[in-house]
Amino acid sequence: MDDDMAGAIALHRWAVITEGANPKLSGAERGAVVRAIAAAAHTHPDGAERRYGRSTIDRWIRDYRAGGLAALRPRPRSDTGLVRARPELFSEAVALRLELPTRSAAQIAEILWARHRVAVSPRTLRDQLRRRGLHREALAAEPKVFGRYEAEAPNDRWITDAVVDPWVPFPRTSASVRARLFVVVDDHSRLLVHGRFHAVENARAAQEVLRTAIARRGLPAVLYTDQGAPFANHALARTCAVLGIRLVHSAPYSPEGRGKQERLNRYIRERFIAEACHAGIEDLAELNDRFEAWAESVANRRVHAETNQAPIARWEAGGPPRAADPARLREAFLWVAARRVSRTATVSLEANRYSVDAALVGRRVELRYDPADLSVIEVFCQGRPAGVATPFVIGRHSSARVPQAARPPAPVTGVDYLGLVAAAHDAEVVGTVSFAEAALLAAEGEDRP
Repeated sequence: MDDDMAGAIALHRWAVITEGANPKLSGAERGAVVRAIAAAAHTHPDGAERRYGRSTIDRWIRDYRAGGLAALRPRPRSDTGLVRARPELFSEAVALRLELPTRSAAQIAEILWARHRVAVSPRTLRDQLRRRGLHREALAAEPKVFGRYEAEAPNDRWITDAVVDPWVPFPRTSASVRARLFVVVDDHSRLLVHGRFHAVENARAAQEVLRTAIARRGLPAVLYTDQGAPFANHALARTCAVLGIRLVHSAPYSPEGRGKQERLNRYIRERFIAEACHAGIEDLAELNDRFEAWAESVANRRVHAETNQAPIARWEAGGPPRAADPARLREAFLWVAARRVSRTATVSLEANRYSVDAALVGRRVELRYDPADLSVIEVFCQGRPAGVATPFVIGRHSSARVPQAARPPAPVTGVDYLGLVAAAHDAEVVGTVSFAEAALLAAEGEDRP
């Protein structure tokens, strides 16, 4: 690049950042200006229309403040033309990769710097090696093969996932929330076991969907999930342990076994969510009512392209499912917290205080409770029941981690305070006259015969 073009580019960059570089702007004001600059198109000295990201604009502002207009001139790259200018370096990089295929581009760049004191961008090395088919995946000793798997019978394996998609308004308010759909699908029959939209994506929402699925379709042998926070937690692990369900988490970057779930997610987006958004969604309750009807009458009764059977028919062919004992089912979905009993025979939980048996003072106990109802707390000591915790100070009736129902807005009273004040003022002055008006009326009276 010649000097004239470099100077023209520096001027162009200054023209782009002029408003954002104003030192009188506050941080919030500068952020708004930079966003506006990033959203606009700018004519480059080469005649092309270009857009620049916020990070680029912020970097140019920092450079200008540090070094003035000269700092906005294009900087020559230290690794420009690595393959042509320094073929021996690239040949060494190739040899280093072939010597140890798992060696990263960043590590190769560090080796080149240590040997030759030449800074080479790891990204450039990565791109050049990939163009020649020398990326680490291609050099792996045994390429990874994803086989096909299907459970042998209904309820042998369930797959669960969360889908984030439609915006749903809260009732009678202008606020909206991004709904999260938790679904459970049977691996063998492709049955949509159960699904429900929630306003939050947390462990409790996943547990509620699983509990309803078990109550409707029986117990699965295996529950297969990803590593997301709603599924990789102690609460779900305890639930599965109490019910005798094997909880399996898919390995990161290993999609095998999740293909059926992903296809179902896409099917739900295309066939249900798109139609629901087009028709208009009033609230979360209506969305869930429509989804349950669609799942039972459409999704589970269509003929599946791979099995050539309706999911509900294939699931029912497996016979009656293994039902869960109601008492054990309730126990499985309780949350557990360990506490040490204070000298006053009390324990704290979720910002509440409870009194327990005085014989437990100083001992470590286990509290089992329904997070949606903090008024009933069961106490266990060394695995054995030790009574219940009596509410002493209740400031919260449900766990903070449980989604709360939106508080309905206050009814509109129709009271216009300022209108009332104005009306009262008008009523007060009606029938009264000013001093000037009184004098005028008196003069008119004197003129009358």
